[in-house]
Amino acid sequence: MSRSNTPLEAGKTPSILSLGFWHQKQEWVKAMRLRFSRRPEFPDTHGIVDDEGMLNQEYFQPPKDALPPTERKWGDEERRKLLEGIEKYGVGHFREISDNLLPDWSGNDLRMKTIRVIGRQNLQLYKDWKGDSEAVQREYERNKDIGLQHGAWKGGALVYDDDGHVLRAIEASNLANPP
Repeated sequence: MSRSNTPLEAGKTPSILSLGFWHQKQEWVKAMRLRFSRRPEFPDTHGIVDDEGMLNQEYFQPPKDALPPTERKWGDEERRKLLEGIEKYGVGHFREISDNLLPDWSGNDLRMKTIRVIGRQNLQLYKDWKGDSEAVQREYERNKDIGLQHGAWKGGALVYDDDGHVLRAIEASNLANPP
C-alpha cells in the first residue's frame, strides 16, 4: 500500500462514531505495523505481526522458562525505608533510594509510593526536597487540606485543576509556611 493510498487518507474520513471510521483506522494500523514492525535487516522482528498486520500475542509473552515475578509486599518497613530515603537523598532521587534502601522496588515504583506518602500527584515542586517523617506527614496534611478545599483530592493525592486554583493555593501555603 503506497503512502497516498493508506485507508485513512483515501476519500472522505467517516465520522468517528461510525463503524467505517474504526474499520479504516484498524486497516491503517495494520498497514503501519507491517511497514514498521517487520524489518528485513532484523530477523527477530518477523514474528511481531502476521502477514495481515495483526499482532502475534505469543511474541509478547514471557518465555516458558522465565522466572515468575517475585512477590513483593509494601509494608511498614518499606515505608520507613522510603521515608529514610526521602530524608537522606530527597524527593526525585528514587533511583538512589532504590539502589541503597529498597532494591526490590524500581525508581518508578518509589515515585508512585512517594505520591501517596506526600499526598501530591505532581512532585515537581518537591524536587530535591528532604524531610523527615514528621515533615512528610505535615506535607501530606497540607496537601490533603488544599485538595479537600478545592475538590482536588483524588485517590489519596492532591491533583491540579485546570483553572489554577490549586497551584495558587499551594504557592500561598508555601509562602506562609515553606515545606
